Amino acid sequence: MSDVTSHLALGLDFDDPDYALGRAAALREWFGVAKVGYELYGAAGPSILVALRELGYSVFLDVKLHDIPHTVERGAYVLARYGVGYLNVHACGGVDMMRAAVTGANEGASAAGVAPPTLLGVTVLTSDSDTRAFSPRLQAAIDAGLGGVVCSAHEATEVKRAAPTFVTMVPGIRLAGSSRDDQSRVATPGEAIRMGSDIVIAVRTVHNAPDPLAAAQQVYDEVEAALHR
Repeated sequence: MSDVTSHLALGLDFDDPDYALGRAAALREWFGVAKVGYELYGAAGPSILVALRELGYSVFLDVKLHDIPHTVERGAYVLARYGVGYLNVHACGGVDMMRAAVTGANEGASAAGVAPPTLLGVTVLTSDSDTRAFSPRLQAAIDAGLGGVVCSAHEATEVKRAAPTFVTMVPGIRLAGSSRDDQSRVATPGEAIRMGSDIVIAVRTVHNAPDPLAAAQQVYDEVEAALHR
């Protein structure tokens, strides 16, 4: 992850695919990963994954798979065929479920002739102030053979101590002075990188800014400075 943009994910939480792609194109200079959640995936389907890849993004498909192992395995199989870079599952689903996701994703990617995604376990949502479940969920993700976790910046140091090679995908990113909205555990982009975050996700702090391009530049500059401190 030497390129600064590979550490920056742009959340595209919109229900209009054309608008989302327009924002992705306008902000591509600063972001290398595009996060697609329920809202955009539900509005556009798999075509949005292909379109974002064509813009040069690595895609983080943020659908938080959580079901019985067989169902998760089959879902991961299908979704991995679209060449997404990252795919997540709820770590509270347990080791067997997460192992099934790894199996399905690897097999689906192989069948499509694309690289398998990095599987990420969602530990504790950043809107939740109670983090008592974090450590056991992190251990379950490690035991299941995942490639990383989704966590707040405040848990990233613990992740790196337990699993140095794990990717830490970190939401709850806010520029100084921005609204926390519904987030409980937040950090600025620079703070997050210094705490051990590999990829920081910017959504509302950029899209809701008076000048989104200027906000994107500020996020980029903070991450670049933290990476080269």
